[in-house]
Formats: sequence, structure tokens, C-alpha cells
Amino acid sequence: MPRDRALADALLQDVFGFDAFRPGQREIVDAVAEGQNVLAIMPTGGGKSLCFQLPALMRDGVTVVISPLIALMRDQVRGLREAGVAAGALTSGNTEEETNAVWDMLQSRELKLLYLAPERLASTGTQRMLSQAGVSLIAVDEAHCVSQWGHDFRPDYLRIGALRRALDVPLAAFTATADAETQEEIVTRLFDGAMPQRFLRGFDRPNIHLAFQPKDGPRQQILRFAAARKGQSGIVYCGTRAKTEGLAAALREDGHAACHYHGGMEAEDRRHVERRFATEDGLIVVATVAFGMGVDKPDIRWVAHADLPKSIEAYYQEIGRAGRDGAPAETMTLYGPDDIRLRRSQIDEGLAPPERRVADHGRLNALLGLAEALGCRRQVLLGYFGEAAKPCGKCDLCDTPPDVFDGTEAVRKALSAALRTGESFGAGHLIDILLGNMTDKVGQRGHDSLPTFGVGKDLSKGQWRAVFRQMMGHDLMRPDAERHGALVMTEAARPILRGEATIQLRRDAVVRASERRPAVKMLVSEEDAPLLSALKAKRRALAEAARAPAYVIFPDRTLIEMAEKRPESLDDMARINGVGAKKLERYGAAFLEVITGATEEMHPTRRKLAGRAAGSLYDALMQAQADLLRGPHGTDKPMSCSATLLAKVAQTRPSDPDAMARVLGDRRAERFGAAFLDLVTQADD
Repeated sequence: MPRDRALADALLQDVFGFDAFRPGQREIVDAVAEGQNVLAIMPTGGGKSLCFQLPALMRDGVTVVISPLIALMRDQVRGLREAGVAAGALTSGNTEEETNAVWDMLQSRELKLLYLAPERLASTGTQRMLSQAGVSLIAVDEAHCVSQWGHDFRPDYLRIGALRRALDVPLAAFTATADAETQEEIVTRLFDGAMPQRFLRGFDRPNIHLAFQPKDGPRQQILRFAAARKGQSGIVYCGTRAKTEGLAAALREDGHAACHYHGGMEAEDRRHVERRFATEDGLIVVATVAFGMGVDKPDIRWVAHADLPKSIEAYYQEIGRAGRDGAPAETMTLYGPDDIRLRRSQIDEGLAPPERRVADHGRLNALLGLAEALGCRRQVLLGYFGEAAKPCGKCDLCDTPPDVFDGTEAVRKALSAALRTGESFGAGHLIDILLGNMTDKVGQRGHDSLPTFGVGKDLSKGQWRAVFRQMMGHDLMRPDAERHGALVMTEAARPILRGEATIQLRRDAVVRASERRPAVKMLVSEEDAPLLSALKAKRRALAEAARAPAYVIFPDRTLIEMAEKRPESLDDMARINGVGAKKLERYGAAFLEVITGATEEMHPTRRKLAGRAAGSLYDALMQAQADLLRGPHGTDKPMSCSATLLAKVAQTRPSDPDAMARVLGDRRAERFGAAFLDLVTQADD
């Protein structure tokens, strides 16, 4: 060990130019260099890459680094080569000359670090190459991507465990953010459940100032934030590609050096932005989350979110791009109701199992809790990752503590409304009950007779929305993925409901709540939106199975009508615009099960009549036949008609005994003819 440490110290200074390790690095370097399996969780900017790059130089053979982004790989390879290290990457962005050079170095056994995207592991040629290349170590960067519970799941990461087994070499996995569930899945996926040596180096980045603001003219908010930091390098994260382009143009018009970056750009255009960002001082990149993961630019002075991130892990990963040099850096995250609806719908429209969707709603609740925090944001953030902290003095709420009030009574009213309606409805319907709004849905379900009907008239509809949002931020309620967004209480809510605990809410969030319509036009009402998301998820699953575009199954307008009308039977479903006989036969039962939660078995012959008058007559004929199965007195030999025969009667509607006999035949006409004629006559009336 002393000799290895001496070698590590020499490489640290001679190759990487550092006089000493950062806190926690040496122990990880020692473990990786010794060939132990390692899981290291270190804050962004904590020096993760050194913890596998330096051991790679201490070990014989080549170290394979699995990394999720081309920009990250190119950045690290560039830095290593400038330091004199033989490193290369095989990516889709390579030129032919770059790829040939990497292959030559592999064959000559000169290469020390080979960077690969996880998608490359799907190639049998890659696996064959690695088996012959003298691999001695696998390093996995951004290891949370292997986890279904992580915020950036990449299915190809699942191949890494098989690669480790095939090569029979140690593996070192690194990430900046992983809660307990994510950590356990990383261990299971990458290490076959064997316990690697774990290093948890804390999540705190004390040099980063944290701030959130409700959206109120978001473009101007971003422009003001950037103007106050003119000349400093920054990143603005946006939820859509189009927004990156529009916001970058607005920043340029405001006198900033700014460009956009997203996954829809040509590879050379993306490389151009990456080069500019690496070399140009004071550049602002407006990007989707495809940009910046792991890029080691130390002097990013600020990160802004123009839209709410999708989870608290994603938020922490993204703000971690700032201040990697340890100098002060700032962040600002904008959020609004439209963001929250979008993130909820993305969870509900995913194909994850119900338990994961519930957990993902919990993760989004944790981010809302950070946005609507009552005290130091750093305490809330680190508390989510299991770390205790004192008030930091470096967040907007430490700078200016929020005005809070006792919200116990309002919260109890909301919880009571949910409980008395069987925890089967979303916030929109519960607010109507609290306000005493006599809507069709309230009247149909008799909810106007509940003790909670009209008890919340002291707050407006917008203010009640703010209360429900804060309740979810405190994780008192979560949307139920199986019941289309119905709010279900968590265990944390029960002491408040029982009068054993009180709760404070932010007054500013309630006071500023407005009745303005959403900035983004919703396809359906707030109450129907979760069901529409569930229908889209079913459509997506069927489309992927059929390898067909989603609209081929049903177009959006058909799903919207299903969500609004909520058909309760295949007959009802057949009356939805866009549901023809063929599609009803193929997909009707599957979509009806999403809406009603139950399957409806229907004979294929009957299904062809669904939604038509003949269908109702068929059902009546079927019942009459059952009543006369053994004759009018129940003593005759059993007799019945086939489904085809009943359908023929329902469609042709014989109008007299002779016509009925021609359809049924004499024997059946004698048993059923009179009863069937009565039903046909009633149907014609």
C-alpha cells in the first residue's frame, strides 16, 4: 500500500497537476486501484472522474469507462490527452479517422482508458473486441442511469452487469445523486447483489446559493437573472427544444453571448456548442437536460431552470454543474402549475409499474416541498438524501424567511373531503366540494350532502389549489396511479387529521394564488387529465407492441372524448367518435379496463352490435331466452338459440309470427317466438 500510495501521489501531481487529493478521494482511489468493487456517491464537482482515471494509470491493461453522453466523453478524453494519457472514445460522433486511431491503440495495447456509450454494448462486435483488449477494470459514470428509480433511466445500462461477468473484472460505479432505492438497484444491477465497498461522500455543495421563484413572466425573470450576472458563464435548462431556441435568441437580443443546445440538433452543431462552451468565457448555453452532464467546466457561475425539473435528484444533478471550482455560484429555479401538471402527466403516461409511478409522484412531491419550503432550502435538500444540516445562510429563504401561518384547519378540511369521498377524486373535485359548487359530478354522486360540502368558502379556488400543492409538497397526499390521479393520503397526514399534529403553510403562496386560466391550454379539465394520461399510456404500450404510430391505435381526440365521457361498457365505448367496429374488437376492452378498472367479457357476435340499437335488443332477447330455457313452466327440455341467430333477430327484426319462424325455425319459434316478437315491437316503439 505505501508504494501504491506513493505512485498515486506522483501521478496526481505529474499527470493531473494537483498537490493533494480532495476530501474522500484517496480512499476511493486506493480501493479502485486494489481491484475492489466500488460504489461511490460524491457531490457533483467532488472529483469523481479522477477516482477512476488515476487508478486506470496504476493498473495494467485498459479501463473501460461507460458514460451516458458524447459531450462528457469527448470532454474527458480531450483533458486526458492534453495531460499525456492515452485515452480514446468510440461514439457515434467520431470521424472515421478518430475511430481508426482508437482501434489501432487498442490493438497495440497502448490505450489506458476507453470511453463507450452504454448503447455500444448492444453490439456483439463491441463485446468481442472488449474480450480481446486486455480490460482490467470497468468504470461506470452516472451510475444512477441503471436504476428504474433513478431520474435518467437508460435501458442499455442493464447490459453492464453481464459485461462485468463476462470479463470477470472489478467494477467501480460513480454517481452524484442516489437515494436509498436507487443505491440498492445499482448494487443489484451492476454487482449481482454482491456488496461493493460503498463510499458516501455527502451531498452538500456549500458554495452554491439556492433559490426558487414562482413563474411570473418567466422569460423576463430569466433575462433579469442573466442581466445581473452579465459576462459570467451560465446554463439555462428548459423543458422543450423549442424553448431553448427562443430563449437563447432573447438573451442574444439582450446583449449576451448565448446559444442553444438540444438532442434534435445535428451532431456537428452540438460539437460546435460544446467547443464554444469549453473555451469561451461568459457564454450562456440554453439547453435541455441533454447538455452538461459531467462536463468538467469549473467556472460555470450560475444555473437557471426555466421549467421545473422532473425530480429532486434531477434538480440536484443539474444545479451541480455550477461552481465546480469551489467558488461561489448561484441557482434559480422557476416553477408553476403548468410545470407540475406536465410532470404529473409524464409520470402517468409512462409504462412503469404502479409502485414505481407512486414513488415517482413522491419524488416530485419532494421537489415541490423544496420549492414551497418553509425554512432553509439546503436543510430540506440534504434531508431528502438522509443528511442533517444546519441553516446554511446561502439560500433565498435564509436571506428572507417566508411568512407562514397555521394551515392546520385548511389541511384537515381538505383531508376530510378526500376521506369522505373514498380517496377517489383529484384536487379539482375536492375543491368543488369544499367551495360548495353544485357541479354535475357533485350532484350525481350526492357529495352535496357531505359534512365538508361548502366548508371551505373562506378561500378561493386558486387559494385552495395552492393549499393542495403545499400539501403534496409536504407529502401528505399523492396521486394514485391506478385511480387516475385520485389523491390518496400518506401516513404523514394521519396525525394532522386526528388532531395530533399541526402544520404551517406559506402565506405568500396562498395570497398570490390567482384565478387566471393556465398559460398552457389543457386538452381536458384538470379532473380528467390523469385519466387522459392513463389512456395515452395504454395507447403507447399497444403501439409499441404493434410497432405502429400511436395515432393508428386512436387519435388524441378519441382519447379526449373517452376521458370526458368515461364510457362504462363496450356499448358506450362504441359511441365514442373514432371507435369503429374493428377498433372496438381489437382495443375496446383494453381501454375500457383503464377507465372502469374492470374487464367486460362480451361474445364476439354481440360485440359487433355494440353501440347500436340492435345491441340492446340482442341483450333483451338473450334474457328472454334464459327465462324460457326450460319452457314457460320450467319443466321442458332445455332449448336455446345461437349467438348468430339472436343477432339475426336483433338486426332483421321480424314483425310477425311467420317472419319470426322463418328466422328461428318452427321448433324455436314455438318456444321463443311470441316473447321475441314482443321485444321487437317494444324496440320499434
